Amino acid sequence: MDPSDTARTPSGKQVDPNEIWSRQKAAFQRDPFPDLRERRRWLHLLQDVLHENEEAIAHAICTDFGQRSAHETRMLEVFVSQAALHHARRHLRRWIKPERRPTSIWFLPGRSEVRCQPLGVVGVIVPWNYPLYLAVGPLASALAAGNRVMLKMSELAPAFGELFASIVARRFPDDLIAVINGGPDVAQSFSALPFDHLLFTGSTAVGRSVMNAASRNLTPVTLELGGKSPAIVGPDFPIKIAATRIIHGKCLNAGQTCIAPDYVLLPSGKESDFIEAARKEVTRLYHSIEPNRDYSSIINQRHYERLKSLLEDCQGSGAATECLHTENNILYPGSHKIAPVAVLNASDKMKIMHEEIFGPLLPIVPYRNLDDAIRYVNDRPRPLALYYFDNDAARVNKVLRETVSGGVTINDTIFHIAQDSLPFGGVGPSGMGHYHGKEGFDTFSKKKSVFYQARFNGVGLLKPPYGKMFETMLNTMISRARY
Repeated sequence: MDPSDTARTPSGKQVDPNEIWSRQKAAFQRDPFPDLRERRRWLHLLQDVLHENEEAIAHAICTDFGQRSAHETRMLEVFVSQAALHHARRHLRRWIKPERRPTSIWFLPGRSEVRCQPLGVVGVIVPWNYPLYLAVGPLASALAAGNRVMLKMSELAPAFGELFASIVARRFPDDLIAVINGGPDVAQSFSALPFDHLLFTGSTAVGRSVMNAASRNLTPVTLELGGKSPAIVGPDFPIKIAATRIIHGKCLNAGQTCIAPDYVLLPSGKESDFIEAARKEVTRLYHSIEPNRDYSSIINQRHYERLKSLLEDCQGSGAATECLHTENNILYPGSHKIAPVAVLNASDKMKIMHEEIFGPLLPIVPYRNLDDAIRYVNDRPRPLALYYFDNDAARVNKVLRETVSGGVTINDTIFHIAQDSLPFGGVGPSGMGHYHGKEGFDTFSKKKSVFYQARFNGVGLLKPPYGKMFETMLNTMISRARY
């Protein structure tokens, strides 16, 4: 067994995830409903952990990537994590309060309510591309709901995984939050634990394996996967504006973002204008590629070679590739950097049009009319995100009505994920379930239905022996129920 396949604590000591799960389960049974004050304390303490270690977090993530901008880490990971924790703290009093529901007229004066109850022990499998935010986002929701949480960090981000385990362990007992590092074998055994809920963020292929392992325990799962998120430019939307906004979303983390624009559907004949505007924007954002500390490296050699192979497949299958930087160089093997590239004449026979790209390669697909663009999207697996650029309200509503995706940003990219009041989640091959904000609290809670019978009530009229009075009452009830 590879040493990375052994679960470890921050001190490097080998641990058994089953033992941690047992401790968390026992802790939950001792305190199955933490009060509002305690949950807020947890969330505030986690905010302190992030604040105190912000510089170390940025350094560790940069180490794992080879190069990633500390500014991007602070913006895309630290800020949004702090915002999620703040949002949960601010709204938790309302979320945790029992919700009164109407009671059927036939059962008055009884009353009904829904109570949100903690599930117990929650598992979270964290990917490598945004290892802080995609750990803290689910963690904020699960803690707000009153659960214990185990997190399995990605072996592709070992420096951050070790740091996060260490800084969390200094402030939280492992029967409340446990951070586990290790390789694929640890991940496999982790997903097989009898969690009360399991959230996985990663590829569709691995998501199937996680769901299969969880099914043996009937563990409910939330899968945040990926897929090919389209950006559609409307018939008369300014190409320069669309190009600059799409390029910004594509270049964040060098395209290693689950909701990055994966390909562009562009009005036929606008390809040259788009490429010209995109090249100007890339060069403006990044004066150079390889030495630039604002432009991220590809995470490792394997993913660098995968992207290189996609590019070679395009070139060998008749597609034209356009470097979107005036340096006009695409590959930087020494730093694992790849410059943004537009791919023209991409066809369905090419791998790039079937696989999630997860890098700075951007196919351009022309369309004749908006119906063709919508049909193109709907003929393919439902995406995690969709971006539409148009100032015509009727066409915007048409796209919103006639396509199905996990989330949408209109006239920009990415930003819907940063709205804590909106649920985040995929659909079909791009995932199932939601979290963020109230939907995250609900995901990690059991909505318990409660009916309070009144001291004086008419339920005796519904019991045997049945007779003429019962028959008359039942006929009235059925008749009223129909209209």
